[in-house]
Amino acid sequence: MGTLGKAIYTVGFWIRETGQAIDRLGCRLQGSYYFQEQLSRHRTLMNIFDKVPSVHKDAFVAPSASVIGEVQVGSASSIWYGCVLRGDVNNISIGSRTNIQDNSLVHVAKSNLSGKVLPTIIGDSVTVGHSAVLHGCTVEDEAFVGMGATLLDGVVVEKHGMVAAGALVKQNTRIPSGEVWGGNPAKFLRKLTEEEIAFISQSATNYCNLAQVHAAENAKTFDEIELEKLLRKKFARRDEEYDSMLGVVREVPPELVLPDSILPDKPAKAAH
Repeated sequence: MGTLGKAIYTVGFWIRETGQAIDRLGCRLQGSYYFQEQLSRHRTLMNIFDKVPSVHKDAFVAPSASVIGEVQVGSASSIWYGCVLRGDVNNISIGSRTNIQDNSLVHVAKSNLSGKVLPTIIGDSVTVGHSAVLHGCTVEDEAFVGMGATLLDGVVVEKHGMVAAGALVKQNTRIPSGEVWGGNPAKFLRKLTEEEIAFISQSATNYCNLAQVHAAENAKTFDEIELEKLLRKKFARRDEEYDSMLGVVREVPPELVLPDSILPDKPAKAAH
């Protein structure tokens, strides 16, 4: 960021601070009659000076997630609730169809003791389980990181590699393709079966589909949500005996009436 850019950034910062100071002054003048609203500064996407997140238009980033700095998120990937991806001293790259599940942390290292630069690189169709920690590591395509696992600087998980839940993978460890590693510190446990390798790909697909549902739900306006609540209440299904006791006659909305052409055939009456 050049001198002009820094100046504009500083002016914008002080304008925001001045607005908040004026709000606090107004509250004090109102005394005990004012209504104080606590404003959250949380931003789902946040730049660090000239380092700006790049999120594909088809990706889903949950409202409570934080994607900060030089972070690239590919097509159909999903960053779930409570995740923090902080690309400040280095960059984070996430491929397509990858899911970073709730409360996971992805960070980077500027360099290790030998001076090697350590960004965090996550490939395509990767599943990272809930509350995992990935720091300055590489996870190749179609790999799997279990819930609560920790990957330290320089770790490489090869394609079709799996880190078991709760594992601590020490610095510069390489997990070969087709193997499961677990424990603290993580060690080789066994080979993956063909079914487990297929599950890794299926897990990525499942989360792609689920992310579309959450993205649609989060995009709804307040009015749309309230209308859906009213419709659910109006057309809630009740037991017929319960309805008759209350004297309620429920109407079936037109969209739920099946055409005669797809109704099941009624059994023919026996001829007398």
